[in-house]
Amino acid sequence: MILHAGLIACRSDGAWRGALIEGPSGAGKSDLALRCLEAGFRLVADDRTLVWTSAGRVFGRAPETLFSLIEARGLGVLPEPALPYCEVVLVAACAPAERAPEPRTAERAGGQLPLISLAPLEPSAPAKLRRAIEHLGARPKRAYQARRSASPWPSTSGDPR
Repeated sequence: MILHAGLIACRSDGAWRGALIEGPSGAGKSDLALRCLEAGFRLVADDRTLVWTSAGRVFGRAPETLFSLIEARGLGVLPEPALPYCEVVLVAACAPAERAPEPRTAERAGGQLPLISLAPLEPSAPAKLRRAIEHLGARPKRAYQARRSASPWPSTSGDPR
């Protein structure tokens, strides 16, 4: 299945793990991908991504005609070294982010993936995307949720002096 989405990847737990970047035309998908590339991510696909499921995992790659190309608004379509494919571990929807969102999932190519909303033009968007891949996509989700629900303050007993 081909999706109107970009796919970028970062190394996490020794493997390339990817995030589908989805949103309407002009939402900032390619802009976010370009900034992620500057932050050490690798391009897999820009604008269109072919996704499939194998052994219960979702994978993605660029269609042959778009492999190793990225659009930079105002510059045109440019060559960019790309990975041939990667596992997709989450979906990032270009939309205003919620402060403390409830966990959500999205079905893509028959697989369930964590879904986040991300304001793509925020300066911190690439850093947030890397952390989402590491904490939601690449590692056990239960551990993340347990830690998220735990109090950030250590319990104290007695006088703190």
